[in-house]
Amino acid sequence: MLEIRSDTVLAGTRYADAVLLACGLPVAAWQFREGDRMLAGSVAGTLAGSLRSLLLAERTLLNFLQRACGIATMTRHYVDAVAHTGARILHTRKTAPGLRLFDVDAVRAGGGGVHRVDLARTVMVKDNHWRALAQGGRSLAEALAQARELGVLELYVEVESLGQVDEACDAGATRILIDNQTPATVANWGARARSRRQGIEIEATGGITLENVARYAQAAADFISIGALTHSVVAADVSLELSEG
Repeated sequence: MLEIRSDTVLAGTRYADAVLLACGLPVAAWQFREGDRMLAGSVAGTLAGSLRSLLLAERTLLNFLQRACGIATMTRHYVDAVAHTGARILHTRKTAPGLRLFDVDAVRAGGGGVHRVDLARTVMVKDNHWRALAQGGRSLAEALAQARELGVLELYVEVESLGQVDEACDAGATRILIDNQTPATVANWGARARSRRQGIEIEATGGITLENVARYAQAAADFISIGALTHSVVAADVSLELSEG
């Protein structure tokens, strides 16, 4: 059985099942659904099969479950902290190489949302891109227009000043990312952006913790992205306990 030793949100079950199948075992009989809260001492699911195959699957299966549950649990803490507001918690680009979709699935199991998956769907202009545009003699408006011609509809722009807020709005950005600023600045710049471009989305990011996330949500941020959800995972305490029979 898969024993939960600390309060945890369940995630990663389909990856665990894939490991079991690869080892010639049936999928687990899960006692909870993805996203369910499990108290310490709960049994997440039971496994069946030969001892040899179970031992073969054990470490990889637990690695997946512990990482996924850790991400989902941390995400749920942030989601709960802003539940009284309209803000949504998102992941960032800071996912483990080769495990991006895995990490994103775990964030979603914890109640978080998808930031972006790839550049085919969403363009994101960061600080270094601003510098590259300037060095290349191109404007932000030209870059976003080119993206729209290629069929990209989501145009995210990170801003570091009110001047950049104005330029991003005028260029047609669909969302501005306000990075490493205070809640008061997020509220001020967000109001400025909404006055210049109807329907623009406001995302706060950078330096946001469980202790201050509610203040950013109350500053009228539509989205709050948290890198720590995936780059600083605390693995959940999940163990595989074999029956003596």
